[in-house]
Amino acid sequence: MPTTTIRIEDELKARLAAAAERAGMTTHAFILDALAQSADQAELDHEFNQLADRRWKKLLADGETVPWAEARAWLEARARGEPARKPRPRKLTR
Repeated sequence: MPTTTIRIEDELKARLAAAAERAGMTTHAFILDALAQSADQAELDHEFNQLADRRWKKLLADGETVPWAEARAWLEARARGEPARKPRPRKLTR
């Protein structure tokens, strides 16, 4: 496994060591876990942005959307476990 060297200020190094101890981990394991979580989040953010871009392009192409008030009412009913008819999209009016 290759080695990567990073320079960490003393204050941050002490914080990492304390946090790792509280978590019952070595500082090395704690840093690796933090890096993995950060990479996972960056990948999720990228996927989310890709999906948002695709949906925005579709909206611009077909002009169909659901008003927020209707979408919210549908979501709230579903969250309460109530049956709800899914709102129908309609052409965006400008």
